[in-house]
Amino acid sequence: MGPLTEELIRRLLELKERRRAVILAHNYQLKEVQDVADYVGDSLALAQKAATTAAEVIVLCGVYFMAETAAILNPDKKVLLPERSAGCPLADTIDADGLREAKRRHPGVPVVCYVNSSAAVKAESDICCTSSNAEKVVRSLPAARVLFVPDYNLGHYISRGLDKELILWPGSCTTHARVKPEDVHKAREAHPDALVLVHPECSPEVVELADFVGSTSAILKFARETSAKTLIIGTEMGILYRLKRENPSKQFYLLSPGLICPNMKYTRLESIVHSLETMSFQVKVAEDIRLRAKEALERMLALS
Repeated sequence: MGPLTEELIRRLLELKERRRAVILAHNYQLKEVQDVADYVGDSLALAQKAATTAAEVIVLCGVYFMAETAAILNPDKKVLLPERSAGCPLADTIDADGLREAKRRHPGVPVVCYVNSSAAVKAESDICCTSSNAEKVVRSLPAARVLFVPDYNLGHYISRGLDKELILWPGSCTTHARVKPEDVHKAREAHPDALVLVHPECSPEVVELADFVGSTSAILKFARETSAKTLIIGTEMGILYRLKRENPSKQFYLLSPGLICPNMKYTRLESIVHSLETMSFQVKVAEDIRLRAKEALERMLALS
């Protein structure tokens, strides 16, 4: 660690105390961001932490929809997104107008909305889910048909174990969609004794070839508990830092070099310091949207 980094961390900690702030970071963030965070986790864990924190300021090191989620759950707190341009291509595949039109085509069908979506889309939904709890959320609904938005691959994956019809929105995560079956075959050739772990946002063809499929928190848990010593990881590369730190005796390899989300890499130590210095960029949600989106999120959190 160089003197510039040390000074940034010192300034960051000083500002965090002065602002009475908490720093929440997603598993896909840069390692130096994970190191200064008060909590690192997946979307569900970050939502849970945001809902219960006593801090006055929440610095969300992730992408825009995550900061919106924190703002929805904490109207009396300041929620800061250090990098305003950190968006989510998956969330961009659907908007409120598009969802309303889908609801008109399927009247009376409940909507399950993946948290990787805007506040406006959440507000049009009956209940939210994450990749950790999507199947549990869908099972909780008494309806025989469910409109699942916006991630097609996640919906397809959980539909295999359900006795319900899922109407799937054709959205996908551009990062996970880059993984191809040939990437799995090449990885197995290079590491024949390794297990392949992938995120359910990967395509059905990739999921079929995996030894384990799960959210980032599920992948972390599996890696801790398995006796396997070599693991091939099929989700965004940021998780490798935590995997290696928690399992120093095991070897981890990225399934595909394409597993990098530029939006998750925007936030840096300088971003966080600037955010706390200037109290920017504050994320706010219009109250009418916030209240409806909060209902969908709280229904999910009640199941978790």
